Amino acid sequence: MKKQIVRVAILQNAKVMAALYFVISLPLVALTALPLMTTGQWVGGSLLVMLLMPLLYTALGFVFTLFGAWVYNMVAARVGGFEFTTSELGHD
Repeated sequence: MKKQIVRVAILQNAKVMAALYFVISLPLVALTALPLMTTGQWVGGSLLVMLLMPLLYTALGFVFTLFGAWVYNMVAARVGGFEFTTSELGHD
């Protein structure tokens, strides 16, 4: 059975994606900080950047998803939304 997503909840999608971006940013910060910690090349600004990166990543993820969901709704209203096929799965 084919289904079509004709509208998405803009704010809810932005909140969920912001949370995902925050979680994704944490290992990225750790991987970036690891070489700096092992070589002792911490510079004053490096620590600040490492602490601000998750917040910036989260904020930008929220804003761009908010914008993207808004644009999707405008486009989907004119040309239709994403189509996908679903099927029922057997219950175990």
